[in-house]
Amino acid sequence: MSPLDIAIRHTPAGPVVAVTGELDYDTATDLRDILDTLPLDPGQRLVLDLAHMEFCDSSGISALIAARNHARSAAADIALAAVPANTLRVLRVIGLDQVFPIHPDAASATGA
Repeated sequence: MSPLDIAIRHTPAGPVVAVTGELDYDTATDLRDILDTLPLDPGQRLVLDLAHMEFCDSSGISALIAARNHARSAAADIALAAVPANTLRVLRVIGLDQVFPIHPDAASATGA
């Protein structure tokens, strides 16, 4: 099991939250808690960089949806970047690839 590590960096477009490790039942609340305290301004884009996420279960998917809800409540946008193939497959199966803009990397998601 890989512990979850969450790093936040700020860009002109908005915050980029890099998720490393396993986003699962035991760690999804960590992401939710951080996002709850992350200020977003209207028009910003919250980017979840998943390039180093090793695993994501249904609790992790729920945390991604919570991130979207947080962004929308702030009148901000959200995007997923570098989604691992196994997670992307799940997002496609459940239709969330139609809900989240998905980018190949954080730079393209932020417009850098």
